[in-house]
Amino acid sequence: MDILAIKQRSYALLHDLALWGDVEAAYHPDATVAACAPWGTQVGLAAITDFWSELRGAIPDMERRDLIFVGGENRPDPRFTAPRAPHLVAAIGHYQGVFSKDLLGIPATKGTVNLRYAEAHWLDGDKIRWSYVWFDLPDLMRQAGVWPLPRSFGAEGMWPGPAPQNGLRLSDDEWSGPDALEPVFGMHNALGSFDGKSLDSMDHARFWTDRFMYYAGAGIGMARGMEGFRAHHQIPFLEAFPDRWGTGHFIRIADGPFSVTGGVVCGTHKGPWLGMTPTGAKIDIPVMDFYRLEGDQIAENWLPIDVPAIAAQMGNDLFARVRHYTGAHPTKVSL
Repeated sequence: MDILAIKQRSYALLHDLALWGDVEAAYHPDATVAACAPWGTQVGLAAITDFWSELRGAIPDMERRDLIFVGGENRPDPRFTAPRAPHLVAAIGHYQGVFSKDLLGIPATKGTVNLRYAEAHWLDGDKIRWSYVWFDLPDLMRQAGVWPLPRSFGAEGMWPGPAPQNGLRLSDDEWSGPDALEPVFGMHNALGSFDGKSLDSMDHARFWTDRFMYYAGAGIGMARGMEGFRAHHQIPFLEAFPDRWGTGHFIRIADGPFSVTGGVVCGTHKGPWLGMTPTGAKIDIPVMDFYRLEGDQIAENWLPIDVPAIAAQMGNDLFARVRHYTGAHPTKVSL
């Protein structure tokens, strides 16, 4: 299949899954789903079926609403040494529906919710061989009224789609613009040049439009322009993880004015982050980035991030906090 056919086939399979389609029709028998915390990696049809059944049972009338759906050849990253998918599709959006049954201890609201997702899929033949599936569970906690963290520095709320409303790359449109990964790589390299003192030592402002929008996962929130980005995300992150480094991207794709990267950033937890006190431990930070370019600059950046997985490494079980809020609190001291 060519990339367009891969995108169209993947899009159809994923929308069918949301409508209670047969998991066996979508996944290979030995497929893997690398899911967000607390699910973790699911291998084989039985485990993957249980994973989707739990989600669909909580929001039984859910429909999938993609904001961005792109695909492309997965470009190499010499830092990433694990087996690599040759091509990937990637999407962000919301599963929308009535939150009818508790999910992972998050109390059902019996009303409409929008469960934010970020996904990457490898279609091998006509079925999915491998998936990377994240849900913004802290944002669902926020909607359910059981927010487990201090107030976010950025604005919280439903993510908008791309400003030009062009995020679904499912037709055979020709693209004559620049390679959407090149400014991203330039920006990443500039971020790595921090001298530990001055933010200006990272010459990355030239890769962004003046009024760019930054949409980070719940806990960080949304920000506008370089001033907002620095205040609400960059400075708190640098103070928390001054020695951060990347382990390589499992995904590097470009599709028209969009590009996607994703992997694990590591750092020593030396300062507070999202209200969590420093531990001095090495922390793995799973992230994905979806970018939209205007010309050769980044105009919008969506940042899904697995906050519960990060918090757990810092000794903070966000799901235990939610259970406490809803009455399932401890009744005796555990030492």
